[in-house]
Amino acid sequence: MSDSKKKKIVLITGSTDGIGKLTALKLAGQNMSVLIHGRDIEKTQNVVREVISKSGNQNIKGYTADFSSLEEVRQLADQILIEYPELNILINNAGAGYTDPRYSKEGYELRFTVNYLAPFLLTNLLLPALRKGAPARIINVSSVGQHSINFEDIMMEKNFNAVTAYSQSKLALIMFTFDLAEELKTENITVNSLHPGTYLNTNMVRRAGIKPWGTPESGADAVAFLAMSESLNRTTGKYFNVLTESKALAQAYDTETRKKLRDLSIRLTKLKQDIFLNSDSERLN
Repeated sequence: MSDSKKKKIVLITGSTDGIGKLTALKLAGQNMSVLIHGRDIEKTQNVVREVISKSGNQNIKGYTADFSSLEEVRQLADQILIEYPELNILINNAGAGYTDPRYSKEGYELRFTVNYLAPFLLTNLLLPALRKGAPARIINVSSVGQHSINFEDIMMEKNFNAVTAYSQSKLALIMFTFDLAEELKTENITVNSLHPGTYLNTNMVRRAGIKPWGTPESGADAVAFLAMSESLNRTTGKYFNVLTESKALAQAYDTETRKKLRDLSIRLTKLKQDIFLNSDSERLN
């Protein structure tokens, strides 16, 4: 089978409900092999069965990991690398919202961990598979709600605010997108981020007591567009507001700030600095 006709393999984090689940259904309908990730084993397997039933696609598999634990992120990456040495699309969609607990398993601010550190770590660990699966795409689901990063109190110990914490984590994810796109620009792997829509009717929005403004289907359409559109084959290092290329908060374009964030992230995730963006997948224990 030629490379162009190989079944594409996509991992979608946080895909047991909302935008992630709908994206999984859309990509399963395009005959992709879809790896569904969730926190709960039973719920994940139920969604796997549902996606198989609705799409008629048997190439659906479930994985569980709690992204409030970086160790579970490492375990997920190890499992994926063993079972899928080639990966074509990684969609970092899993997220924590305003009402989630304050701290992660490692004692970090939870939103910063789930929304940023977890995808930072997972993506770096899965780069060997993405390189083998090139042309490949990495899509980071961010938000139009962005707040500049205060490196003096990045875990918000002095002045915690859940909305600010969420917005800071989403800007960090965009900064990672820009940084990674630059590093991978010669490797046939594109990296883009998007705001999928404002206050869509998802569990996260409803739990926050916010009246939804739109449907999760529209968000899934935007994510699927970034995953599949041939018009984006060479587009990398961009931020989209739904389907439109847009501008992120100014801090995201500051290369020195991005380097500061990257160095901090390597330390916090215990990712070896000398393997950052290299093919070697060895990690600090």
